[in-house]
Parts: sequence; C-alpha cells; structure tokens
Amino acid sequence: MRVLGISGSLREASINSALLRAARQLAPPGMHLRVLDGVGELPLFNPNLELNLPVQVRVLRAAIVESDALVLASPEYAHGVTGVIKNTLDWLVSFEPFAGKCVAVLNASPRAHHADSALRETLKTMSAVVVEGASMSIPLRKVCSIDLQ
Repeated sequence: MRVLGISGSLREASINSALLRAARQLAPPGMHLRVLDGVGELPLFNPNLELNLPVQVRVLRAAIVESDALVLASPEYAHGVTGVIKNTLDWLVSFEPFAGKCVAVLNASPRAHHADSALRETLKTMSAVVVEGASMSIPLRKVCSIDLQ
C-alpha cells in the first residue's frame, strides 16, 4: 500500500511533520509512506492556472494519483486549518483522482479540535473518505519535551 503524508506546517521543527516521519518509520511491512515535500512552494490557488498547471501542482497531483491513501497532519492556527493545508486541498478540489481517496487525519496537539473538524468537513465536501479508525489526536506537545527531529 502506498500512502502519501502531507504536513500542514512549514515550521522546520513542526511536531506534525515529525509525527508523519515517525509514522513512516513505524509503517508495517507492505506499507510505504512517502512524506510529500514542497507543499509550501505551491502557488496560491488560482483557477486561471488550471489549463497550464504550475510544476509544483503537477507534482502534487501525480503524488495523489500514485497513492492508495493519504495521511494529513496539520496544526491549528486561530481556530482554523493552516493556509498551507487549505491551499494544498484547494488545488485538489476539482481533481477527480482525489475523490474517493481514503484519508487519515492526525494532529499532534490536544487543542486542535477546531482545525480538525474544519479539515474533516473540507475533506468530506471534496468526496474523500475520512477513515475514522486511522484518524487521531496524538498530544505530543503535552507529553514530550524532546526534540522530535
């Protein structure tokens, strides 16, 4: 199984990105988790560019096509999803291969419930299948004070 991990944080020391890296290392045999780099380099979503997609968007969409499922790990900013994750998803709204994808939603903060709910709503609106049994909050900020890189 090929799983694509996307972090909604650009912070170098992001605990959500660290969570994805840990998931990659702990993936069971037969599962390959690729953490997608470069989502911060996606241009702001602009429907006028859809006929001539920027290279970063083509890379994102190719990674979606190649994956069997997705894992999204994103922090909460001001009770909402990050601009990074929202912009990434905006580029996938009309992308047919995204519809029906199984998605797990992770967050590494015990207080990220607003963003978690908003992200799940966006994914459902985009016809993704949110896998509740694989989605969870793992409060790393609260229990760890170690460097997770």
